[in-house]
Amino acid sequence: MVIGLLAITAIPTVTGVAFGVSEQRKANSRMQDEKRMAKFYMKVYCEGDSEKSRSLNGRRAVLRDTKVYLDHADPNIRKIPSHTVAAFFIAYPDDDNKRGDGLVSTISDNPPMLNWIYVDKDTLELKYGNRTQSIKHIVGHWGWTEDESGVLLNNKELWAAVEEEEDVWALYYDKNEDGLEGVVDPSKTVVEISIDRDLVVKPGENADASKT
Repeated sequence: MVIGLLAITAIPTVTGVAFGVSEQRKANSRMQDEKRMAKFYMKVYCEGDSEKSRSLNGRRAVLRDTKVYLDHADPNIRKIPSHTVAAFFIAYPDDDNKRGDGLVSTISDNPPMLNWIYVDKDTLELKYGNRTQSIKHIVGHWGWTEDESGVLLNNKELWAAVEEEEDVWALYYDKNEDGLEGVVDPSKTVVEISIDRDLVVKPGENADASKT
């Protein structure tokens, strides 16, 4: 009888612990979702010593004419008008292939619109478009480095900047890790880079302050 009493009195404790664990898991999941959906600029980090490499350091990914380019952080000194990428991670709607998280970005502020950022499977250029335009290409899985600072595609940092015209740089994904050999005209300059997450709203910062 004592054993039965102990078992009965233990049930609320076990249930309470299980409930607490479940709630903590939900809270952790919500926190992770919030972190993954936090908007960020895609900022170039380049270790090269050449003048062109140094000129790329600190640039941001921008959108124009269906492609992703790398331009000055300050829109006022860009030679060609473009929209600064403000991206976040979200599951790509493709259940059959389960390609994981995709990457979306604003493509305009007024009206507010979003598109998927993807890698063209043939040219390895980064482009942007709707689901129909992106689904046949490399759309994920997007993620971040262990310290949550670097942007990864399929768990790798294989980013390259290609100078398509004088000081006009496009963003590519060096999928085959061969310096884009056979994909890009050998006369064009190819620079290995990293892409960092530069949060639009830093922790503890007011959302309105980021618009200034």
